[in-house]
Amino acid sequence: MNPVYEKLQKCYESYKKKIQFTPKVALVLGSGLGDYANDIKVEATLDYHDIEGFPVSTVPGHKGRFIFGYVGETPVVCMQGRVHYYEGYEMSDVVLPTRLMKMMGAEVLFLTNAAGGIQLGMKVGDFMMIKDQIGCFVPSPLRGANMDELGVRFPDMSQIYDLELQKLVRRAALKLDIDLKEGTYMQLSGPQFETPKEVAMCRTLGADAVGMSTACEAIAARHMGMRVAGISCISNLACGITAVPLSHEEVQETADRVAPKFKALVTEIIQNIE
Repeated sequence: MNPVYEKLQKCYESYKKKIQFTPKVALVLGSGLGDYANDIKVEATLDYHDIEGFPVSTVPGHKGRFIFGYVGETPVVCMQGRVHYYEGYEMSDVVLPTRLMKMMGAEVLFLTNAAGGIQLGMKVGDFMMIKDQIGCFVPSPLRGANMDELGVRFPDMSQIYDLELQKLVRRAALKLDIDLKEGTYMQLSGPQFETPKEVAMCRTLGADAVGMSTACEAIAARHMGMRVAGISCISNLACGITAVPLSHEEVQETADRVAPKFKALVTEIIQNIE
């Protein structure tokens, strides 16, 4: 058996021994949304440490557990703390949580993150719906022997972010009177913030926001046939767009400040996913 798939299976078996819950939506909580799971109707929690072989986040502000419960009538699994490539994990470990949530039963992957804004006119605290992505600057999570149990060898990525879910995101933002930006997200490896010339490169290539997560998770999800939606919280303006030195503290402060509005948007979206 493929060792990556074998590890995934062990994680799934470990989960099944502890949790009896079938989610419909898998929600990855980025910076500033970590406490969102505390506001839902919680049915169960599962610490990453309690899942055999599961990678554990080392980033400040990422609690490291799954929360199972309901947003309205929708059963969800919330990933309270994601794993990043820059933490030193193999890419197969970075996307293992995404694959595991699909095996739990989730049909939709809702990705959130904190990102640096590149698009002209963006302000700190804006939200950007991800319409497309550039993920070729980090290793593909599909590299290596294909796991036929998960998906095909050469999956199509022409509509990686589901068009119907995009319509739903727009309607939710309109209902809540939220100024929603739209654009392309680029994932770079990190953990260092980008240089001004790297940001200029991102803009030239068509990126509107840049971060250190998300794209690889979306690829893994689409490989498994999940529908994907994504929203970035613009927590800072990228290097070269602003003269202010970047810091993780700034990212966290901005994300925390706009968290109530972000939580309202996420709730409105999830409650209307068919």
